[in-house]
Amino acid sequence: QVQLLESGGGLVQPGGSLRLSCAASGIIFSRYAMGWYRQAIGKQRELVATISTSISTNYADSVKGRFTISRDNAKNTVYLQMNSLKPEDTAVYYCNANNVYGRGYYWGQGTQVTVSS
Repeated sequence: QVQLLESGGGLVQPGGSLRLSCAASGIIFSRYAMGWYRQAIGKQRELVATISTSISTNYADSVKGRFTISRDNAKNTVYLQMNSLKPEDTAVYYCNANNVYGRGYYWGQGTQVTVSS
């Protein structure tokens, strides 16, 4: 059974930092591109950042220079370091796993990030 378990969300003041983690189980982690997406109330889910199996990364323009995605294949975990957070970063953040051979596409349950003073 595939499971993506996000953690690390919470309430933070503008300008603060959070680190999200997504622990994967039930998959061969090294064969999956991993990503973080977010969905704010009343908006569509949008890409935040992705990291390939070869560790190349891609970011939404809105988070470039503030967020960093990384992965630890030994721990089957992908991270999202979020710095200089803004109120518009408030959303539910979802972890995504995408098999490079097209053999699986999975979502986590999401973790809430709220940026407010």
